[in-house]
Amino acid sequence: MDKLEIKGNWNELKGKLKQKYADLTEDDLKYAEGQDDELIGKLQKKLGKTRDEIVKELKSLG
Repeated sequence: MDKLEIKGNWNELKGKLKQKYADLTEDDLKYAEGQDDELIGKLQKKLGKTRDEIVKELKSLG
């Protein structure tokens, strides 16, 4: 399993996700340091993807 390391500007990454997935809300994209699993879980439910797919997508956008 891949580990998510959110680096750089989260607001920029969040904007890219909203552009790609218009149905994501601010609530879906709330992130606080150390809460990677919670964020990934929300995105898994909303997007219907696996954890690894979500991590890969976040890394590719960042």
